[in-house]
Amino acid sequence: MWIAWLVIVILLTILEVITINLVSVWFVVSGIVSLFLSFIIDSFFIEFMVFVCLGLVLMLLTRPYLVKKLSKKKVSTNLDRVIGMKGIVTEEIAKFKIGEVKVDGKRWSAIADEKIKVGEEVTINDIDGVKLIVRKGEE
Repeated sequence: MWIAWLVIVILLTILEVITINLVSVWFVVSGIVSLFLSFIIDSFFIEFMVFVCLGLVLMLLTRPYLVKKLSKKKVSTNLDRVIGMKGIVTEEIAKFKIGEVKVDGKRWSAIADEKIKVGEEVTINDIDGVKLIVRKGEE
């Protein structure tokens, strides 16, 4: 039975290398444990239960930690700091048409999903390329 476990471990390793999703790696480890168990225990049912249970336990206990450690963190830029700031409209913004907003002492192109007149206060929601996405007034 050890040959079947060896094939399973190899296939799961190839699957993990191809996908890199940190899912089958836990079953590779539990497959190796089941491979060694196959030399000691003669029951495929017990080996399979160890394979499934150990794989699930390893995945549930360690995957969230590893995903958090291995995930790429968003690198903030100087542009990101204007998100959430208030600005004043200096050139009218028509619905989905580019206007202009003054934020942090600088003039920016801006768009909104509604008409906003000159002099009104806006809040910056996001940045799309070099345009601010704004909304009227308070949050």
